[in-house]
Amino acid sequence: MALPKSKTSKSKKGMRRSHDRIPTPNFIYCECGESTLPHRVCPDCGTYKGRQYLRPNQDAAEI
Repeated sequence: MALPKSKTSKSKKGMRRSHDRIPTPNFIYCECGESTLPHRVCPDCGTYKGRQYLRPNQDAAEI
């Protein structure tokens, strides 16, 4: 049976295990409090980095 010639270092062990993590969903909270994807315009209020890019969603009764 084959045996390792030397101990596997913490660095090598970590590099081998780097792809074994469970991915977590990436999301941020907008200034309005709605969760959204990073680097995207908020679908709820229409802002990105504090600037207004889209009109906020309006109901048909308000128009």
